[in-house]
Amino acid sequence: MTTGTPHPPIDTSRPHSARVYDSLLGGKDNYPVDQAVAEHLPAEAKAGAFQNRAFMNRSTAWLAREGVTQFLDIGTGIPTAPNLHQIAQEINPHSRIVYCDNDPIVLRHAEALLISRPEGATDYVHADVLEPATIIEAARKVLDFDRPIALSLLGLLHFLPDEQDPQAIVRTLAATLAPGSYVVLSQGASDVNPERGEQGAAEYGKGGIRLALRTRDEFARFFDGLDIVEPGLVTAPEWFRGTPAPEQEFSGVYVAVARIP
Repeated sequence: MTTGTPHPPIDTSRPHSARVYDSLLGGKDNYPVDQAVAEHLPAEAKAGAFQNRAFMNRSTAWLAREGVTQFLDIGTGIPTAPNLHQIAQEINPHSRIVYCDNDPIVLRHAEALLISRPEGATDYVHADVLEPATIIEAARKVLDFDRPIALSLLGLLHFLPDEQDPQAIVRTLAATLAPGSYVVLSQGASDVNPERGEQGAAEYGKGGIRLALRTRDEFARFFDGLDIVEPGLVTAPEWFRGTPAPEQEFSGVYVAVARIP
């Protein structure tokens, strides 16, 4: 995987959202500039990072049990066990996974840590979500787009302001997928605790990172034309399928899984 991919330099003078996320999760693959942002974020941001990660675990396991064997994960972030491919391949060793991110440090860790079981496959695409055609072209080398694929963008949409038209990006990506595929999204909420949301946006802004929180209705528009599966569009701790309900807790992260008809 990632064979021949050049290693762009890592800019340690500016924070990166993937490394801030890693710091929030207690990871070690971040720098003082990233830690400075994470340390000043409200406590809800750290909770949201863990909730987002737990949602990824539960939704991936459910999709794998539903028979999905192909996954395209955009905005992968720095690998944190269990990784998506480990969850999917534990259920079906033949699962094929393509990861994508634009942080050079993710690329370096991907080569060492995102290793597939021999029955399946993993690959890593170093590209920006703003280049969906580039991502799809690379993913086709591993994934069969004539069969269902689970597309996930988790912890990413709230770093795409409206002028970058993230809804169009999701539509473009989803349009390449076969019927029976799934779209898995999460989004930081602006209408759950607006004061904390504004505080978080301000702290990210100091580091040069724009935070685009959205209301529940605004998030719902990403699923236009798709069939949202149960339990619907909910906060991250409220999403579960086939497992006991986790203890309910406050969450400022909206999530949903939708099927492409």
